Amino acid sequence: MYVCVCRAVTENEVHDCIAAGATSARQVRDTTGAGSDCASCVRKICAMLKRSEDLIPTA
Repeated sequence: MYVCVCRAVTENEVHDCIAAGATSARQVRDTTGAGSDCASCVRKICAMLKRSEDLIPTA
């Protein structure tokens, strides 16, 4: 499914970006282009980042 229609960025691409170390919407934007046009996808990207943080166990 597309996260960013403007740049045709999929959920898998965003997940891959997060897995590679992105921790902010800006880093996802810089890597994938998502959020650089109309920015309506930034909330979705932030939610995906939040979910990924929730999955990381804290020591």
